[in-house]
Amino acid sequence: MKPVPMQQGNPIKIAILAMGGQGGGVLADWIVDMAEHAGWWAQTTSVPGVAQRTGATIYYLELLPESDVKRAGRQPALALMPTPGDVDLVVAAELMEGGRAIQRGLVTPERTVLLASSHRSYAVSEKSAPGNGIADPNKVLEAGRAAARRFLCFDLQALADRAGSVISASLFGAVAGSGALPFAREDYEATVRRAGLGVDASLRAFALGFEAADQAPGQPAPIDLERPVPALPDVAASPRTQALLDTIKRDFPACAQPMLAAGVRRQIEFQDLAYAADYLRHMKAVRDLDAAHGGEARQWALTCAAARYVATAMAYDDVIRVADLKTRGTRFDRVRQEVGARPDQLVYTTEFMHPRLEEICGTLPAGLGRWLESSKAFGGFVARRLGRGRRMQSGTLGGFLMLYALAGMRRFRRGTLRHQTEAAGLRQWLDLIAKLAPRDYALAVETVNCRRLVKGYSDTHVRGGGKYRQLIAAAERLVGQPDAAATLRALRDTALADEKCGPMERQLAEKLAA
Repeated sequence: MKPVPMQQGNPIKIAILAMGGQGGGVLADWIVDMAEHAGWWAQTTSVPGVAQRTGATIYYLELLPESDVKRAGRQPALALMPTPGDVDLVVAAELMEGGRAIQRGLVTPERTVLLASSHRSYAVSEKSAPGNGIADPNKVLEAGRAAARRFLCFDLQALADRAGSVISASLFGAVAGSGALPFAREDYEATVRRAGLGVDASLRAFALGFEAADQAPGQPAPIDLERPVPALPDVAASPRTQALLDTIKRDFPACAQPMLAAGVRRQIEFQDLAYAADYLRHMKAVRDLDAAHGGEARQWALTCAAARYVATAMAYDDVIRVADLKTRGTRFDRVRQEVGARPDQLVYTTEFMHPRLEEICGTLPAGLGRWLESSKAFGGFVARRLGRGRRMQSGTLGGFLMLYALAGMRRFRRGTLRHQTEAAGLRQWLDLIAKLAPRDYALAVETVNCRRLVKGYSDTHVRGGGKYRQLIAAAERLVGQPDAAATLRALRDTALADEKCGPMERQLAEKLAA
């Protein structure tokens, strides 16, 4: 693509929005280095966000040819921050950062080229929201099509991964391929070589980004959010695991089989084969209940819903599982890849640990845990020592061994207070479903789906668990009403939409009073 024409005397203005670890600073430095070697004046500044995911860093650059400076006869006064409506190129290292640039007014239809990676790095608010809190990416695409003079959007993170590099290199290539800056491809590649770090991998990522931008359509296509139901996995498994998968094929409807297979594997990862067998025993009871009161006529809705939520209820997030996830080799590999560490570099990951009293007691044998949970002295000790949380490095020997020891407590999990609490809640939930299905099949299905509110650990788990228990109690009170299922579904939607319980409680009170 040919470089865009620029108006004489006006600097080229560029805004780069990136999260911590995405190389926004590297990309800004590369552009400055390239411009200066081409005989331009260049300036870059950065405005950091509050934290890695609560606010992205904005890197702002202005580029001006040396010939314009000489013609003016004085040094230029370049701006330090982007001004809404006065930016030529916006580069977003993640899709929602492109959306934030649009919100800030940095993207205008008569002037701005918007280049964004279509991949997502989910915000904390999306991860901790009740239910599915993931924002709709197509809304950003719609806004970008309307707001930008030209909008390029494709998965630059995937291109970087394919090249074995980092996203700053593929972004640099995409900037070159877009033709948004008046520099030749050779200028860009020479800049990467001068950097001297991971040159070969960076050039591969640059080439992929260049080709993607050069061949990009005029406007990005919508992102397909529909997830097709996968077939039952047919992969190599141990004989005992294969026996469980064979049971799924033989005893359960086809529509539930993929989720059941995923559930079995999750129980094995969480605990062991015997625990996975317990999962299938629970599901057989649900299938029998479904066959008697719904079955094929209702498209096995109860079994399909329960296949997912019984699995998540049994494989809950406790301290043991969190420690296990933090000490896996795949996690350390992923962190190294995200920060772009070289093989000879050491990477230390700092973990923020803030266990509550209930979580500490939950890892203990049930009797001891209950006794300590009711002890004011022990509760005060925990509040004093851990009230503000602690930071530890899982990459050091001491930190790793502490987490590894916690993860190794999995063999004792069935005897812990937390497991007994979760098992009792599971029995109560399944008993309620068994009681509701003969009287109101649709209400039983909605009761299963209420488990969607329970997720995560610590405060997130407490908030969702409180709403879930209120909905379960509401389901029992709604039995016999003609619109019970619709009412419970509306209550659940209200609970998912608002972190506070008040709106849901008011809606329930109004329904019962009517």
